[in-house]
Amino acid sequence: MKDYSKSKLNRIKRGQIRATYDVEKINSILDAGFIAYVSYMYQDRAITLPMAYGRKEDKIYLHGSQANRMLLALLEAKQMSMTVMHLDALVLARSGLHHSVNYRSATLFGSIKNLEDPKEKEDALACFMEHMMTGRWDGIRPMHKKELDRTMVVEMTIETASAKIRDVGVGDEPEDYNLNVWAGLVPLKQVAEYPIPDKGLPQKMEIPKHVLNYYQQNKYDA
Repeated sequence: MKDYSKSKLNRIKRGQIRATYDVEKINSILDAGFIAYVSYMYQDRAITLPMAYGRKEDKIYLHGSQANRMLLALLEAKQMSMTVMHLDALVLARSGLHHSVNYRSATLFGSIKNLEDPKEKEDALACFMEHMMTGRWDGIRPMHKKELDRTMVVEMTIETASAKIRDVGVGDEPEDYNLNVWAGLVPLKQVAEYPIPDKGLPQKMEIPKHVLNYYQQNKYDA
């Protein structure tokens, strides 16, 4: 088991019982999602935006246009931070103070660089696409050179990270457990609905296996 080293940057101070620095656990949080919240500075203002990402080992890939304000600001800073969070349940307690949520949250810190080599860019975009849906990259047409040229792809090397996980039940005051108040968990999850083909030729085609596999793995099971 490998842990990220702790420092003032990534050390969790509040709720340390829920903290983890375990690389494998943090990667599992990253791989369970597709959207991160990325922070940057623009004209002395702090801005946070949701961004889709891909991960391969200790690398995170983001992409946008060559004029993307956020990516340009990150490249100028040479450092970046991003957070991924999954909401797993509402925790309904007997008192307002002890209401909470179950969640998995990971925050990453690292250095960033612009990928300019066409092969590196294409490999990074393939990673991004496969993170979204396994098998999708091989199911689409190859990228045109002009598309690759007008796309900026940046690579973040994760240098340190930390995560917080709450996966337990209600934590009420001892004297409240006999109150006539309902308490418990309301589990939450994101689900996939049956694929809807685009107009035209896709309406006459069989849905690709990789799309159906994604649906089967993420559909709602009553």
